[in-house]
Amino acid sequence: MQENAIIRAVTSIDVARAAGVSQSAVSRAFSPGSSISARTKQKVLAAAASLGYRPNRIPAIMLSGRSYMVGVVIGGLENPFYATALERLATALQESGLQVLLMHVDDALTLDSALDRLVSYRIDAIVTSLAIGSKSVVQALSQLRLPVVCFNSSHVGPWISTVNSNNHGAGLVAAHLLGQRGVQRPLWLAGPVRNSASRARGKGFCQGLRVAGLAPALTRMQGNDTYDSGYDAIACLRKQGIRPDGIFSSNDMMACGAIDALRECMDLQCPRDVVIMGYDNIPQAAWRSYDLTSFDQHTEHMVARAMELLDEALGTKDSPLSRTYIVDAQLIERGSTGSGQ
Repeated sequence: MQENAIIRAVTSIDVARAAGVSQSAVSRAFSPGSSISARTKQKVLAAAASLGYRPNRIPAIMLSGRSYMVGVVIGGLENPFYATALERLATALQESGLQVLLMHVDDALTLDSALDRLVSYRIDAIVTSLAIGSKSVVQALSQLRLPVVCFNSSHVGPWISTVNSNNHGAGLVAAHLLGQRGVQRPLWLAGPVRNSASRARGKGFCQGLRVAGLAPALTRMQGNDTYDSGYDAIACLRKQGIRPDGIFSSNDMMACGAIDALRECMDLQCPRDVVIMGYDNIPQAAWRSYDLTSFDQHTEHMVARAMELLDEALGTKDSPLSRTYIVDAQLIERGSTGSGQ
C-alpha cells in the first residue's frame, strides 16, 4: 500500500455524473433561489450525499458578487431574552439559505465597537439585536452601503432599518395597570441611559402616570439591566427610607432582583405590599418564586419583520432601504400585580 497517497476531492463533475445531470444543474441545486425542478434537485442532493460532496462557495461568490453571509452581532447573552432572539434569528437566516457570521461584543447596547471588525469581512448584510448608539455610527454604517437591520434602535438612516417593540405604548399600559391597582408611590426602575428602548418605556410610563395624577410621587432608580442592579436599587431605597408600592422595571432581570430585595431587605411581599412588573417575559418570569407580570415582545414576530426587511433590502441591492417596524408588546399578567389574587 502506497503511503501518503493524495486523496482527490469530490467535485461537482463527479456529482453530475453520478446524478446523470449537467454540471450547471449541480451548481443550481446548491444555489439559493436558483431555478431547478424538485426532482432534479433531489437527485443531485442524493448523489452529493453518497459521494460526500461539499460545494465550494468561492466561485459563486466571485461570479455573483454575493457571499450569502450575514453578520449577526450579539451581546448581553446573560439576559435570556437575547439568547431566545438569537436562536430564532439564526434559524430564520439559515432557512433562507443565508450563512451566519456570528460576532459578539461586550457592549450589550450598541454595535459601535463591532464596526471595525465587521468591515473586514465580505458580508451581504448586518443583523443585530443591539441598538445603534450614535449618529456618527449611522453615518459610518451607511457609507458601507450594506443593508443593516437592528432591533429596538432609535437611530436609523440610509441602508439602516429597525424593528422595535412598542416600548412607549407598553409604558402607558404599565402606568394604567399600576393605577388600577391603587398604587400611590410608583417607582421606575430604568435600564442604562444609553438604552433607547428603556428610555422609551420610561417616557411612556411617566406620561401615563401624569394622566393618572401620580407623576409627582414618582421615584426613579437607575439600573444596568442585570439582576444585581435591580437588587441593589431596592437595597438603596431602604437606606433612603423610601418604600414604593408599585414598580415598573425596564426588564425582567432587574425585576427579579427587585423582588428578592423587597423580601430580604424590606420584608415586603408581592403583590400584598408592592405590585411589580417587568419587560421581556423571560422564562424566569413564570417561575413560582417570581410570578412576574411582564410584557412579551413577541420575538417571533420581530424576527419575521426583520427577515422581510432583509429580503427586500437584498433584492434591491442599490437602493438604500430605511424603514421602522413597530411590534406591539403583549401584557402577560401574573401574580406580582395581583392577577388572580
